[in-house]
Amino acid sequence: MSQRWTLGTAVLLMVSLCSGCVSASVGKPIEKPIVARDLGSIRPKQLTLWFYFEGRERFNKVKALTDGFHKLHPTIEIQPVFVPFTDFKRRISVGMASEDLPDLLFMDNPDMAFYACEGNLANIQDLLKDWKDQVQFYEKPWRTVSDQNGVYGIPLGVNSLALFYNKDMFASAAIPVPTNWDEFLTAARKLTHGKVKGFGYSGISTEEGTYQFLPWLYSAGGDVDHLGSIEGNQAFGIISQLVQSGSMSKDVINWTQADVMKQFAAGNIAMMVNGPWQLPELAAISPNLRYGVAEIPRNKTYASVLGGEDLAVVKGDHVPEAVEFLKYVGSAEVLKSFIQGFGYFPARKDLVREREWTEDPRMKVFAKTLDYSQVRGPDPAWPALSKVISEEAVKVVTLNRTPEEAAKEASEAIQAIRKQP
Repeated sequence: MSQRWTLGTAVLLMVSLCSGCVSASVGKPIEKPIVARDLGSIRPKQLTLWFYFEGRERFNKVKALTDGFHKLHPTIEIQPVFVPFTDFKRRISVGMASEDLPDLLFMDNPDMAFYACEGNLANIQDLLKDWKDQVQFYEKPWRTVSDQNGVYGIPLGVNSLALFYNKDMFASAAIPVPTNWDEFLTAARKLTHGKVKGFGYSGISTEEGTYQFLPWLYSAGGDVDHLGSIEGNQAFGIISQLVQSGSMSKDVINWTQADVMKQFAAGNIAMMVNGPWQLPELAAISPNLRYGVAEIPRNKTYASVLGGEDLAVVKGDHVPEAVEFLKYVGSAEVLKSFIQGFGYFPARKDLVREREWTEDPRMKVFAKTLDYSQVRGPDPAWPALSKVISEEAVKVVTLNRTPEEAAKEASEAIQAIRKQP
């Protein structure tokens, strides 16, 4: 497991955030926490944390972090606020314009570069210089939160995508788990009957949709900057074939990754692409579901995409207090408990050898994908590039564009973005 993690993280980004950012040092470390008996009438400082994890179980995990921290730091109170992932970037943009941002943000790791370069995140390098736990983090995940000018948060964990399949449905259809695109398309057709579709994925026009589209592009041998190629046509093409054969519903354009998981759990789709963070949720809502996890069927090669979350500190009046929260979350015991509830691979070296990540058969599949998973960015232009990709994929799913038209339009739009100063 540790060897696979090393290989996976070697692929993990080559991440350094944008080199052109200018950062200012912030605040001083807060003093030793005041114990409860010394509080008297002191009113706790109020901080806000935005997160986008869906489901009651995950809300409870976030609330456990803030409650646990408050017990140790009674002069600091952190309020977790749920913002849907589909609305997360818009809310941040509105907050940037109105100077009304939270103190802390859970953030999809490809977005860190953009917001650091925009000057929204605090450079907390000086506040972490005496934090001994910092050396426990793998170098590659640490680069997702840092650049040559400073550090803006801490990495929590990484994940990737794989194929989930319903074992009972496969047994009834007497077909093997697909390993290539031809087998996959055949299986999707054979598994489609009545209200059950053979396959589903998150085709929503957000980063989730881009994240789920990219494995098909990378498997075809394509890349984001050359979507107008034959490989780009093939990636959009497999989505079109799934819809035209009736194997996938057009409704996927409205589905988040959590929605896809719920459709799979309910038996409405036989296969889905999703990540290890869905494993705890599936166990909670459908404990008797018999399913397996396999690599995403390949075209030229197996492919997946690296994901994961960072915890970022926003510039403002409460940076030292926010850093104390980061240190708490990043400690071995606290991070282990949090990561276990999310199905991530931990960013700390001393946690990755735990049995949960080395012995679970489903997690072993995801561990294997880390060896070849590709990254998104780091690139300050990534939000704009991602928007183009997900919107063109929606047009293909709704049959408003042919794969060739979508690939051409996406390529032209991305080239225009690249030419911007």
